[in-house]
Amino acid sequence: MPADSSNEAQESTVIRFTEKIGRGTISAIEVFGHWGVLIGESVYWLFLGPKLKQPVRTNAVFAQMMEIGIRAIPIVALLSATIGVMLAIQGIHTLRTFGAESRVVVGISLSVVREFSALITGILVAGRSGSALAARLSTMQINQEIDALRVMGIHPVRYLVVPSLIAMMVMLPSLTFLSDLVALYAAGIFVSLDLGISQAAYWSQTIEILSVGDLWHGLGKASIFAVLITLIGIVNGASVTGGAEGVGKVTTRAVVQAISAIVVTDMLFAFVVTR
Repeated sequence: MPADSSNEAQESTVIRFTEKIGRGTISAIEVFGHWGVLIGESVYWLFLGPKLKQPVRTNAVFAQMMEIGIRAIPIVALLSATIGVMLAIQGIHTLRTFGAESRVVVGISLSVVREFSALITGILVAGRSGSALAARLSTMQINQEIDALRVMGIHPVRYLVVPSLIAMMVMLPSLTFLSDLVALYAAGIFVSLDLGISQAAYWSQTIEILSVGDLWHGLGKASIFAVLITLIGIVNGASVTGGAEGVGKVTTRAVVQAISAIVVTDMLFAFVVTR
């Protein structure tokens, strides 16, 4: 009898575990399906909206660009400069062991342009603008403002999603390019002071090392990050339940998911393009 009870307990555990995996898989498929629908509807309203006399609001796009991009310049510049100096410090310290500290420019240039600028900028924008997008949509959902838009004949995707998506896809690569310049400049100042290399020599080496492909590598990742941040913020904001507590939960979840997606996507992107 005890053996039968033990077997039943094991079977019950296996069933619960399998059920949990199944529910998680279905939930993930639903999320990716929702993302696909949002992208499809966004493209539809972007190109066919003017023909249907419901164009995307240009003033809303510029307002989002101001909020996502222009107002984020100070923090992006500050952290980019910090990252540039940090890479210079660590690079010189490591290469000095081999007597090759003069080659630090290679590591700084490629690391900044191909990896760190896009990654740091994406994480900053996810924490700053992705959370704001999720909080705004979740608040509108709780207050039934989105249902009110539908009643008035205004499609929520055209009115809320498309301006944010366009602004994010324009401003995140732009902020990444700014981050490239600031990080390289800050690193160049430290390299000049530590190794005595002139700024002209530093920038000459940097331009010689980098290619257009390296620049597009970072900007391409930034564009992918922009789509991920927007979609994750929108999906989480639209799925809110409860009151103020629910808004806090979906905002936190949106930030965590966006940053996780950015880091994982960056790893996969680096793996694929370096094969």
